[in-house]
Amino acid sequence: MSQSSLWTKLENCKDEIIEIFEEQATEINEPGLDYFNRPDGGWINRVWANDNVRRAHIDVVDARESKGLWMMHVCIFPTLDNPAPIYGFDVIAGKNKMTGAFHDFSASADPDHPMIQGYFDSVEHFVPEKQRALPEWAQNIFSGKMLAAGNVKTEEEADEIIRIATSNLRAYFSEVGESKGEGDKALVQASQDYYCHNQQQNPHTPNVMKSLGLNEADVDRFCTDMLFPKLA
Repeated sequence: MSQSSLWTKLENCKDEIIEIFEEQATEINEPGLDYFNRPDGGWINRVWANDNVRRAHIDVVDARESKGLWMMHVCIFPTLDNPAPIYGFDVIAGKNKMTGAFHDFSASADPDHPMIQGYFDSVEHFVPEKQRALPEWAQNIFSGKMLAAGNVKTEEEADEIIRIATSNLRAYFSEVGESKGEGDKALVQASQDYYCHNQQQNPHTPNVMKSLGLNEADVDRFCTDMLFPKLA
């Protein structure tokens, strides 16, 4: 896969995700996030919300010119009265391959939520050329059918990962309102905080961000307070 082809795919994917967020929700000014939203410096952080979603976040680090790397993180949490799953999509890419691509509908307060079965159906046919093994913190929170691909070198596999993630993003917004009001707020909050706690145990994210040239203190603060902020 050529460098220009992969970069174009990822830029288009980022733009499509932002377009979906703009269509489905309203951008909000999260306190402190402006500091980490520096498009001119290759770092994007934006958050949206609507009646069914309390936080839809996209984080992009574009270090193609300096490091030959590009990184995107997308995560959506439903409102606290909704036991719907948590949407996640992450990509780390070099010049001509995705070194890692991860996508899941992770259980919140209801492991049998129908949206999770819909996600399972969406990835049923997809078998990565190289499956990434998951560490314990990830096994604690991700579904048994999490898409975890490494060393993605072909156009076909990259296209299919992007197609699944963006199609599921549209489905997520379409379906998430159906279970609004069905969740126990204390249980949903505890479940979402458990997800954030485990995500914060991931040493790879801050290490990669630092390797991309971002300030170490900024990365530490961002990963603690902004990337997966706990509610309690």
